Amino acid sequence: MTIDRAVFAFAGSMILLTLLLSLLSPLWLWLTAFVGLNLLQSAFTGFCPLAIVLKKFGVKPGQAFS
Repeated sequence: MTIDRAVFAFAGSMILLTLLLSLLSPLWLWLTAFVGLNLLQSAFTGFCPLAIVLKKFGVKPGQAFS
């Protein structure tokens, strides 16, 4: 798995998880918004904190985050 796919998989999982958790408390939607905004800014800037962490763990780079 490349860094790109891992970032997308993690973001999608976090969004789905926080949507489920929002049934307990609507405050979880703030985390959903944060993940979405981080994906949006990384599309324009190429900066993604998770990609940096994954690179340090030795996950092979992809096209977007190298």
